Amino acid sequence: MRKTNHKGKDCIITIELGTNAVRIFAFDLKGALIGFSKGTYPTFHPQPDYSEQDPEQLFITMLYVLKNFLTEKIHSENYTVVTICFSASMHSVLPIDINGVPFGNAITWADNRGKNEANALKNTALGKKIYNATGTPIHPMSPLIKITWLKNNDKVNFKKTFKFLSIKSYIIQQLTGKYVIDHSIASATGLFNIHNMDWDPDALAYAGITADKLPDLVTVFHSPGKLRKEYQTSLGLSAQVKILTGSSDGCLAALGAGVWSEGKATITIEDSGAMRVVGKKVMQDEKERFFNYVLTADYFVSGGPTNNGGVIFEWLARQFGDFKNAYDIETCMEELINDATKVAAGADGLLFLPYLLGERAPIWNANARGCFFGINIKHEQKHFVRAAIEGILYEIYSIGKTIEEHRHIKTLSVNGSFATIPFCSQLIADIFNKPVGVSKNINSVSLGAFLLSATEMGIYKNLDAAAKSVVLEETFTPNKLNHALYKKYFEIFERLSSKFAEEFEAIANLQQENR
Repeated sequence: MRKTNHKGKDCIITIELGTNAVRIFAFDLKGALIGFSKGTYPTFHPQPDYSEQDPEQLFITMLYVLKNFLTEKIHSENYTVVTICFSASMHSVLPIDINGVPFGNAITWADNRGKNEANALKNTALGKKIYNATGTPIHPMSPLIKITWLKNNDKVNFKKTFKFLSIKSYIIQQLTGKYVIDHSIASATGLFNIHNMDWDPDALAYAGITADKLPDLVTVFHSPGKLRKEYQTSLGLSAQVKILTGSSDGCLAALGAGVWSEGKATITIEDSGAMRVVGKKVMQDEKERFFNYVLTADYFVSGGPTNNGGVIFEWLARQFGDFKNAYDIETCMEELINDATKVAAGADGLLFLPYLLGERAPIWNANARGCFFGINIKHEQKHFVRAAIEGILYEIYSIGKTIEEHRHIKTLSVNGSFATIPFCSQLIADIFNKPVGVSKNINSVSLGAFLLSATEMGIYKNLDAAAKSVVLEETFTPNKLNHALYKKYFEIFERLSSKFAEEFEAIANLQQENR
């Protein structure tokens, strides 16, 4: 075990580079939460299907939040930071030049501009081969497809690109000077062979790049080096602080939820969402509906992601909510949820397809669009709110149904700020007809990063022991009558998602023609 502060005031900092916010947590070495801070940054949509973020704005926001957090919560309480562990959302691509300067904005997971490239590859023998090798479905979310799009549509900058980074790789390079990518984030690129733990030659060739155009592959326990001296000084941190490359938000959410044995699954809903299981084998699926990401060489995190989680409810609140205080989105959302509780299960026959950002699992249709269905003259705002929440959760349930074709699931744990709203947790229990557990730390990504760091330090013998330390303190029991009703509504939801496929494509093509 690594040496620690003799006064027992050591702590671990976790930094999560999320879709729309950086979240920074501090834990003592027993796993008790010391404090938390958050800073937001925008996502830009300059054209339909485009989702971008300014990497400099993200980096500056992270530094600002971290410095204030350290000053107010850590240094003032005489804690000594021993480790900083990173996590991040997956699938981002940021081309940089030889001096490390980005060519414009980072392309995020939600970007669908590579639809044509994905469609051209998906149903081919090569596409199937790449999916089986990499475990990443062929979809515009994939950096494989994003880089291919850049090759086809931005040839000048593509040729000038020194490296294609993830957002996390860029942040770590800014802090340490090293270009690295952990196996976990790499396994979400569509370029990494999850069986031999190296870049896949077929995927590289298709994207038109060589391995030297990507960061160096490292394990999730790897330390890329010390903080640069200017950041040691500005942040008030010692040169002895260990920087851990860490993992992806999805893999750490599974670890932090304690989902580490047969019969368990976790549901995470923040801005986006996912349902995941953990196993020692890849979850094979002929229909190519699942991801299989690497946490370590011994563990695969398998499941399906949805684009349309809490961000959809936030969109609803911004468009239709009553803002009593300017920009107070949190209060507005709470009031809308309170209204939804006054409506019976099923929203009196109103259904919502939540596909405002296209969709990933299980339909993998970047052209999918949102839709309220079944509107009648008696429906009020509160019905639309309840239908929106139920629609987001029906989509998660559709992922769960496909996973259960391969794994038996007895219990669920939920995490993320949306899923752990008690009303939503109960709905999940009712829709799935399974008990739902909630940890006292609703942000399982940060807890997973702590457990990873503590395992690296020797506090836990291995990740098995770390995962077993997670305690679910609250359980929601399913309402059988509600489940029977939701099952009938879900069948209509599922049919609509399938029947509208041609219309989704038609309206997307019309948008394309009218740009």
